[in-house]
Amino acid sequence: MSTPSEAGVSTRAIHAGQPPGPATGAVVTPIYQTSTYAQTAVGKHKGYEYSRTANPTRTALEACIAALEGGAHGLAFASGMAAESTVMQLLGPEDHTVAVDDLYGGTYRLFKRVLEPMGLTFTFVDGARTDAVEAAITESTRLVWLESPTNPLLKIVDIAAIAKVAHARGAMVVVDNTFMSPYFQRPLSLGGVESLIELPAAMTHASIPADVRRASGVADGLVRISVGIEDVADLIADLDRALSKS
Repeated sequence: MSTPSEAGVSTRAIHAGQPPGPATGAVVTPIYQTSTYAQTAVGKHKGYEYSRTANPTRTALEACIAALEGGAHGLAFASGMAAESTVMQLLGPEDHTVAVDDLYGGTYRLFKRVLEPMGLTFTFVDGARTDAVEAAITESTRLVWLESPTNPLLKIVDIAAIAKVAHARGAMVVVDNTFMSPYFQRPLSLGGVESLIELPAAMTHASIPADVRRASGVADGLVRISVGIEDVADLIADLDRALSKS
């Protein structure tokens, strides 16, 4: 089945990048566990030579995610932070990034503790204010880093408006789309399923200095609830039990 860009999200999720296997006709892409591939001649292969650089299973995943996001290409990484670190390799010393001030703690840690000492510079602003983002862009700005909704305060960022401003100034735009996933939001044409309850100040945002956290509205007692796909009655019952013991 073909999967044109106008196909529904369910169709693309099932079929994009996953044609029937040529050897057996299997309709589900197998998990290829090989590390090396036989070549027909020295330097001549069928698209794969070592699984660290490419693997048929990973290729299927990348093609599927690209189709869901409305993109031409996709790259899969072992973790979100691995993807973020790779993106930041596009920049060099003295390059400037404008980032939303309410963002995942691991991203903040990467920017401030790893990349800033290496010469990259960062400015954090309220992403819900397009004018604030625009005002923070300088001649050395190469990247604008967005989350929408933000983590953990769920601020909504006008991705299209900020992208227009950033591109006019010659800056790239990166959107961490973790919360919405391509099902609800596709930044290029402008994930999780379990519920999560956590204390950002002690968990996801613990690496951000307390004064910086509080200034951006992340109080020490803030509790973040990310609702998944469990039965509503079960979630309410769990919350009732937890609150009754507090």
